[in-house]
Amino acid sequence: MSDLINYLTKIRFGVGAIRELSEELTALGIERPLIVTDRGLVAAGLITQMFEASGLSKDTAVFAETPENPTEDATEAALEVLKAANADGIVAIGGGSSIDLAKGVALLATHPGPLETYAAIRGGVAKVTPAVLPLIAVPTTAGTGSEVGRATLITLRNQRKLGFLSPYLIPRVAICDPELTLTLPPRLTAATGIDAISHCVETYLSPKFNPPAEGIALDGLERAWATIRRAVADGSDIEARTEMMAAALEGALAFQKGLGAVHSTSHALGGLKQYRLHHGTLNAVMMPPVLRYNAPVCEAKYAKMRVVMGLEPGTDLAETFTQLNRDLGLPTTLSEMGVSPDVIDEVSQWSFEDHSTATNPRPATAADFAAILKDAMG
Repeated sequence: MSDLINYLTKIRFGVGAIRELSEELTALGIERPLIVTDRGLVAAGLITQMFEASGLSKDTAVFAETPENPTEDATEAALEVLKAANADGIVAIGGGSSIDLAKGVALLATHPGPLETYAAIRGGVAKVTPAVLPLIAVPTTAGTGSEVGRATLITLRNQRKLGFLSPYLIPRVAICDPELTLTLPPRLTAATGIDAISHCVETYLSPKFNPPAEGIALDGLERAWATIRRAVADGSDIEARTEMMAAALEGALAFQKGLGAVHSTSHALGGLKQYRLHHGTLNAVMMPPVLRYNAPVCEAKYAKMRVVMGLEPGTDLAETFTQLNRDLGLPTTLSEMGVSPDVIDEVSQWSFEDHSTATNPRPATAADFAAILKDAMG
């Protein structure tokens, strides 16, 4: 039996929790769910495993074309599958991309388009109503925390990766089963794990006043820092997998404080179609330069971070995170990811306009973002 948690939404957490999916569908009155996932999980047999464990009907509609970064086109394609199946709810199973795409589908299923109407920087937060189609999220990575988050990030046809925020976009139920992460490859375990850590760090550093969220973020950071190397080294370590899933959950539970420049830049870079850059890997690369930029106003909080990370007083956090990237086999610069300096001007402006910029602890202009990105180029 899983543990039951109620904080922002209902969370089923524990090994074997996927077996309780049918019960949650019934509780929400969902009779014809649409499954939103990706081809990789279908090929790996994880969707079949989920169907068997949860007792879903074999003729349940499935949309398995979620791209690496969710897009407006894919959202609209999934919406057509939902309509054709006359689905009355959605189950998203996968990483943050599948869950974010499912949120976009749940929104457009009950709200008129275009999607950009509801973007946070377009004044769309107040336009999202409680009518959003019910959604159950089943994460198969320990990273984004989208299963309990109020935001979805979707790349529009104009290459802008925009955030859509509303409490009505929080999934009605999150089913967090660490067993579903056991087959995640080391590289993805590392990149999604750093994503979880970046959420804990940035929500903690946000200047908004929210002590409970700060406590949750610090606990998530402590758990992830203690176990990420173990999870990457041995994917079958269920204890490490459980701790990483808990950390991912906590990072997202603290999202109400907002994020910061790590995410402003990774959102902007992630929208560049010519690169297809992984969000968690971008966060890993952007963390050190942003920590250097924020250092003048964050020393008191950096000191608390060092404590939960088990570091000596005065340890250089930026260099510590760079070394973590090396240890996990992740890139340490944008150049290693193939990013050209030619995009800096455009990405700097997009970063400045991103919704996460407002809660960076040190105010940043477009010129400041250009300097941060140049630092990240290596």
